[in-house]
Amino acid sequence: MRLAIFDLDNTLIAGDSDHAWGEFLVDNNIVDKDKYKQANDRFYADYERGELDIDAYLKFSLAPLTQFNADQLGKLHQQFMLDKIDPMRLTKAEQLLQQHRAQGDYLLIITSTNRFITQPIADSLKVDHILATEAEIIDGLYTGNIIGTPCYQAGKITRLQQWLTQAESFGFSGDMEGCLFYSDSINDLPLMQQVDNPIAVDPDSALKQHAKDKHWKIISLRN
Repeated sequence: MRLAIFDLDNTLIAGDSDHAWGEFLVDNNIVDKDKYKQANDRFYADYERGELDIDAYLKFSLAPLTQFNADQLGKLHQQFMLDKIDPMRLTKAEQLLQQHRAQGDYLLIITSTNRFITQPIADSLKVDHILATEAEIIDGLYTGNIIGTPCYQAGKITRLQQWLTQAESFGFSGDMEGCLFYSDSINDLPLMQQVDNPIAVDPDSALKQHAKDKHWKIISLRN
């Protein structure tokens, strides 16, 4: 069984689900409109440059989750999927997933975006498993803190290595041999350098140049 790993944002979907969640909160007047939008856009620009302060961002992005119970968040997320995620879906991405599925590969999404946002998206894409940044929940409520290592930059390697030690319980019986990793972002360079088959998907300028220098495969799921 071969492992096929996929970044989520701007790879399997045509946009960033984390940033889009912030926009959704702004659109629905759940947060201070001007202040939150400004910070959300600033953090996203930092991410695109590969300069995001992940701890500061998580403190910012997880805070709104603490205002609601599970039922309320579930209803908000259903609307978020309709308003923000459905327009980002990519036919070619879903065809790529099906191609790997047909080959008997294990489909794993690994994303820096927190599980609250990404688990329903992963479910809709019918992948085998997802590794995401884990937000702490106590007594059914989000605390605004995280659990473990953020699934970001080199943290993706840490989280993947941890997962591999228990992967059989999730239905993966292989190893990293022949592993593929699809990503758009220079932030994922640490993990891309660890796999046998790194594939740049509609890459940002920094990753595109690195992929060309290393003769990595470059594909588009949008054109």
